[in-house]
Amino acid sequence: MTEWIDVIAENALADGENMIVDVDGTAVAVFKLDDGFYAIEDVCTHDGAEIASGELEGDEIVCPRHGARFCIKTGAVKAPPAYEAVSCFPVRVEKGRVQVRDNRWD
Repeated sequence: MTEWIDVIAENALADGENMIVDVDGTAVAVFKLDDGFYAIEDVCTHDGAEIASGELEGDEIVCPRHGARFCIKTGAVKAPPAYEAVSCFPVRVEKGRVQVRDNRWD
């Protein structure tokens, strides 16, 4: 089982903000919503471009290149041109620090 990676302070982001962090060599976008933290791979499955700079609408991120939408809670595609989900990562808060784990290979 992979290890938890300490990525940011719990108070580093306001609701609706995100930050790109490195989790074992993978660019991961960590989002703070009013109900907690979520983490997805910072890549659009449509064309491989980054997506974290796109607009956040509720719990969906809109790819800035072609408008594909993804749920940041589940990774599910919400609108084309993407058809494949984006990878999601487990997130927890321990002692005031946000931690992410890349469990894709467990």
